[in-house]
Amino acid sequence: MDNGGPRIVAVDLFCGAGGLSYGLQQAGVAVAAGVDIDPACKYPFESNVESPFLEKDIRDLTAGHLRPLWQHGDFRLLAGCAPCQPFSSHRRGRDTSSEEQWSLLTEFGRLLQEAEPELVTMENVPRIGSSKVFRDFVKLLANLDYDVDFRSCNGLDYGLAQQRRRLMLLGSRLGPIAVPSGKSKGKTPRTVRDEIGTLPKLKCGATDPRDPLHRTRGLSEINLKRIRASTPGGTWEQWPEDLRSPCHRKKSGATFRNVYARMEWDKPSPTITTLSYNFGTGRFGHPDQDRGLSLREAAMLQGFPSTYRFVSPDEPVYFNPLGRLIGNAVPPPLGRAVGEAVKTHALAHTEQPAA
Repeated sequence: MDNGGPRIVAVDLFCGAGGLSYGLQQAGVAVAAGVDIDPACKYPFESNVESPFLEKDIRDLTAGHLRPLWQHGDFRLLAGCAPCQPFSSHRRGRDTSSEEQWSLLTEFGRLLQEAEPELVTMENVPRIGSSKVFRDFVKLLANLDYDVDFRSCNGLDYGLAQQRRRLMLLGSRLGPIAVPSGKSKGKTPRTVRDEIGTLPKLKCGATDPRDPLHRTRGLSEINLKRIRASTPGGTWEQWPEDLRSPCHRKKSGATFRNVYARMEWDKPSPTITTLSYNFGTGRFGHPDQDRGLSLREAAMLQGFPSTYRFVSPDEPVYFNPLGRLIGNAVPPPLGRAVGEAVKTHALAHTEQPAA
């Protein structure tokens, strides 16, 4: 949809399942293409965003691939929400500097230097903000005459029913630009009940016949007993001693209270991860059904609509690849906020850019 104003056209690098692009489109930003190395992204991106998908490693991408995607007169937006694993809080204390994903932000900078789009955005975990690779990236943007703003944002401020803190960056060669504060900031946040409360009930290991993505993983006998002994918002400390695992009994495990736990209906969910379908990896137990989250529930808590298509109807639904796509996605409400911000910004700079 287009809500008027100058035409902004985005190319979405590391596009994943299309969460950022879907949100940008909701704000009236056109999406020329999505790029990702993972072939599993092709179906959800093209089916929902309805723009071409390029299966390509960013290291092999050049400005020659990007320029034909934009037309004369477009305000060009290049998005580069690179994989966040080396910067994740789950990796705290580990040396991740040798991992190849560190170089992806540098490659994104190279493409900005080659293509020189008017607008740029990226999203990542907050910890990236203290890394040298990010500081070098911001310095490069300044050297390329971009005005830059970035800060840590809470998904609750953008309409997510999820505690999800991310670093958001916007850059512009048109003039000063600001990361949006979020239309829901200061308001009562959306809750788990608001998002998934009307979905059909399921038993563990079952699939909704009307929605193959509303599928839950089976539970072992011990984990079924554990979830039955769990209360919304509670911890494994409430369990009988015989249900506790050996790690719970160790002093080092005593602080890990947000695993093997249920969500609460009337609060936002915790951060949705790539393993959010797994009861044992976080507070991913359903509030009152004896099971973990379904893939559809995880996607909806990420801000995707209930109709979002992640896998072709003739393909099987596998937890690992779809959990990865869902957990790594940029939530569409964040994409929409970015789109609205760049639309407002471009409207204030109505002189169309040169070819």
